[in-house]
Amino acid sequence: MTKIKSRILFNSKLKRIYKDEGKFNTREVKFVLDVLENSKIKDNDYVKKLEKFFCKIYKVKYAIACNSGTSGLHSALFSLNLKKGDEVIIPGLTVVMDAYAAIHLGLKPVFCDVDPDTFLVTAENIKKKITKKTKAIMLVSLQGLPVDIDPIISLAKKYNLKIIEDNAQDVLGMYKNSLAGTKGDIGVWSFENKKHLSGATEGGIVATNNKKFAERIRKFAGIGYKNMSASGGRTSLSIEKVQDPNYERFDTIGLNYRMPQIVAAVCLAQLKNAKKIVSKRRSVANIFRKQIKNCSWLIEQKIPKNVKHSHYTFAVKFIEEKLKKKVTWKKFYKKYKDFTGDGFYGACVTPHLEPPIKKFFKLKKWKTPKLNNAEKIQKQIMQFKTNYRDLDVAKKNSLLFYKTIKYFEKKYD
Repeated sequence: MTKIKSRILFNSKLKRIYKDEGKFNTREVKFVLDVLENSKIKDNDYVKKLEKFFCKIYKVKYAIACNSGTSGLHSALFSLNLKKGDEVIIPGLTVVMDAYAAIHLGLKPVFCDVDPDTFLVTAENIKKKITKKTKAIMLVSLQGLPVDIDPIISLAKKYNLKIIEDNAQDVLGMYKNSLAGTKGDIGVWSFENKKHLSGATEGGIVATNNKKFAERIRKFAGIGYKNMSASGGRTSLSIEKVQDPNYERFDTIGLNYRMPQIVAAVCLAQLKNAKKIVSKRRSVANIFRKQIKNCSWLIEQKIPKNVKHSHYTFAVKFIEEKLKKKVTWKKFYKKYKDFTGDGFYGACVTPHLEPPIKKFFKLKKWKTPKLNNAEKIQKQIMQFKTNYRDLDVAKKNSLLFYKTIKYFEKKYD
């Protein structure tokens, strides 16, 4: 490709962005260019800007940007200062990274079964898993649905447990009158490219109202620099001190989980547009919801009255028994694709049955649990994407979804 053709292609793509036709818009471009052009200006720190704005939106005292949601989970668990062998209760229906964070800190992940209707953990199920070694509970807002956290907070207070909320799949979801992620001890969010808000590549942020936790998170995620503070970045030091060969820079064994400035610029632009982005996902969910209104064998994830779903996906359970097992998940998927539908996603294999976790449990001589609800639901879930940029395309796919439903109802009812 010649330089002229490359420039024409670049300019056409830039025009699409400036017309707000793509995933990103003019604000992302403006902020990224500002980073590139003014990177040496001391006050032009987009990581700090992102953290400050996140605190404002979520009404929390401290926010620490990091390079992924997973590194955020790792840092959050580290901040609790737990001992090797301590137990962390984790939902049985989630992604495997929640368990990885615990394992890398020498902690034992204890998997808890979920409610068959909401797909989320409950205080009742958590209580069954509490032992003398239990020190923390990890909650997951699966598909963007906040957990019923108040009864879990009461349980945590009774047993002196800390709560970490994994909100990788939730932005601006509401529990009663609070934003999900703000009622536990620590909340963690993701800016991975497919999430509600994207850092264009990866990204994450951790929030808390606890100064001690915030400082430990920032130090751990910032290579362990001792002059890190809870509120943001490093404390100011004289150049003479920094250049002194006897100056000891670190007081924590940390990792480089810091968010790059360019990623922070994109994340900030996305966060400023969060209401619009989440509103559009909710609109798409409503479009798909209409197609299963009279279908007895596709059951939507239950949304309690005191909760507002943010719809990372529109999730339903496929109950093949109601069609006398003549239709399978894969048959439905294939027919939907045959009708030119976009397809949909299955749920991740339950973490306790993922090969690396099973192998690790075997090595440790820990018993792999049996989680009846989680294991059954995982095979039933259909996750329809909600990140359509064009609502007309979403409507087209919802009609193909409806066409697929009617095809099987006509064939087997």
